[in-house]
Amino acid sequence: MNKENARHVLGLSGGKDSAALAIYLKEKGEIPNIEYFFCDTGAELKEVYEFLDRLEGYLGKEVTRLSSGKPFDHHLKTHGNFLPSPRERWCTREMKIKPFLDFVGDDECFSYIGIRADENRGGYDTTLSPSKRVRPLYPFILDGIVKDDVFRILQESIGIPEYYKWRSRSGCYFCFFQRKDEWIGLHDHHPELFERAAKYEKFDEKTGKRFTWSQSESLPELLDRASDIRARREKLNSKKKGKSNWQEKLLEDDEDEQSCLICSL
Repeated sequence: MNKENARHVLGLSGGKDSAALAIYLKEKGEIPNIEYFFCDTGAELKEVYEFLDRLEGYLGKEVTRLSSGKPFDHHLKTHGNFLPSPRERWCTREMKIKPFLDFVGDDECFSYIGIRADENRGGYDTTLSPSKRVRPLYPFILDGIVKDDVFRILQESIGIPEYYKWRSRSGCYFCFFQRKDEWIGLHDHHPELFERAAKYEKFDEKTGKRFTWSQSESLPELLDRASDIRARREKLNSKKKGKSNWQEKLLEDDEDEQSCLICSL
């Protein structure tokens, strides 16, 4: 694939790694024609949109907002009103991957991916694309960039997203990969979104199965245990010796990046 004739794209998730990669590559100045995109499900936290606006201003280039053209409720209905889950991640497929593939089309394309040198996770899944025209590149791995570097890049430029004070990932407010204490954080910071997420949960009378966002319990049940969940999290945080603020604690609190890998496409 010829780098001069191919498109160069970088997917932004609204999180720290993809944002830091965009800033890192801008500062290096080696890819002037790079395109930035964000797959908008319409279910992101307002802090994500605010962070993206800040990043867009810093980059000095428009971030293309991609969409499936349909709201989450439409896709939920087409999937039999069954909630997405770690085993059946139709939300990622329908609302992020397909818009990305439409965005790329048949063009030859280099996709810059924010996987760090200190991570052990996969990147672009070629089985998702009908063509083999997307070639993944991993600048952070090649240059030995680790999590400390990512936070330094952000702190020296646009800052760290506010939601990291209580959440370890970007993504939809109802993301099923959230930890239980993060669901409590959603309730504390966005109670209306917590209630909205709870309304999606259901009990199937025919099969006797429950469909919930959090494994083994509904959100109301999880909320009933809020005090215990907070206490357990505080105990875990207290073991992080020498970490005096949330930014420093987050350096040790690596998110499970197997969630929405659109920023890894």
